[in-house]
Amino acid sequence: MTRAVNRYGLSFHHFGLAVREEAPARLFLEGLGYRVDPLITDPEQNVQVSLARAPGLPTIELVLPTEVPGPLTSVLKGRDSNIYHSCYVTDDAEASLAAIAADELPHTEVSASKPAVLFGGAPVSFHYVSGFGLIELIHRNGSLTIANV
Repeated sequence: MTRAVNRYGLSFHHFGLAVREEAPARLFLEGLGYRVDPLITDPEQNVQVSLARAPGLPTIELVLPTEVPGPLTSVLKGRDSNIYHSCYVTDDAEASLAAIAADELPHTEVSASKPAVLFGGAPVSFHYVSGFGLIELIHRNGSLTIANV
């Protein structure tokens, strides 16, 4: 079987699950065999976050709103939870986005690069890729070692 070449230089990292309450999501994930880290607050992103990991299963980032309205306001409008983004690690975000554009997939920056507490201060950015959805990019930038990556 021939494997497709990754033209975008992206490595899958996690799915982002927005939830209003941690307890039901944690209970379900633990029931599936996930180990769920404690929640931490990321003031730059204006969210509370935690990673859930299990052998052989995709990593899930739990993302909860803070007391201040922020990026999850529209994501959770009318619902308690929503898988709303997929996340990828890149060594060169600019080249990755250029390669996506070269495939005639329009994309829009939703949130500019800023440090993420969950990933040891590594910068992350969010982009909407037309026909695919919201992606988060963790900018590894060469030899930088990222916590939780």
